[in-house]
Amino acid sequence: MRIDNNTSPGPAPARAYQPVDAPPAPQRRWLRFRHAGKTGFGVLHGNTVHEWHGDMFGECSPTGSIFTVAEIELLTPTQPTKVIALWNNFKALGEKLQLAVPAEPLYLVKTPNSYLAPGLAIRPPISGGKVVFEGELGIVIGKTATAVSEADALDHVFGYTCANDVTVADILNRDASFAQWVRAKGFDTFCPMGPVVATGLDPATLTVTTLLDGQVRQNYPVSDMRFSVAQLVSLISMDMTLYPGDVILCGTSIGVGSMKPGSHVEVDIAGIGRLSNPYGSAPT
Repeated sequence: MRIDNNTSPGPAPARAYQPVDAPPAPQRRWLRFRHAGKTGFGVLHGNTVHEWHGDMFGECSPTGSIFTVAEIELLTPTQPTKVIALWNNFKALGEKLQLAVPAEPLYLVKTPNSYLAPGLAIRPPISGGKVVFEGELGIVIGKTATAVSEADALDHVFGYTCANDVTVADILNRDASFAQWVRAKGFDTFCPMGPVVATGLDPATLTVTTLLDGQVRQNYPVSDMRFSVAQLVSLISMDMTLYPGDVILCGTSIGVGSMKPGSHVEVDIAGIGRLSNPYGSAPT
């Protein structure tokens, strides 16, 4: 397990959602963990975790308990009711693949069985196939969003996380009559997320870097997105209600590549941290 050593601000009073014209949320890195058989959440400070209690997305405050990172087991940073994944949302990749510019967000849903905590192994599918990594920024919803305007959309965003939208590439178009997006991206363990949810960030300033066995394979700016964070939250909320903890994967860019058993994949975003998962052998 690796979490980078950026420090986050000290504990603050209980926090609640503020109106759009309020000052930006403080920069903190929230995580979920298991310690001594109990599940909790807290804020990362260097190599220690300060436990909080209450509702991560509402009223909460520090408990006073502090653990080292080595003492805890990291969990997925939220418990989403759904994870939505975008396709063709980055200009550079769309132009490379000569894809038409979409008039609206193109997305699919990744199923709960695919959610995976940092450090755990991505399992190759029993059916085999070419499995690829896709390093991505994840938008974490913090306030229920139904048909929200673009102007109000960011008020419903809690923060951001790293994600790996793992895909069996050769399943996608295997049947000419039906593109198998959900199957290709919905295998067990195919949605690693974490290690934290970072608040108080400007997503337009972020860069997503993906490493395979220590070698940089992707390094692209989030500012290259066709649809901004506010546009994605607003437009998707017109179709379906987004709940606190839900995650929208913003899509990926150039550099997607295949993994082999024994590979190690890392998705790094400054200000959030580094999501690290091995690619293991198929279950027996």
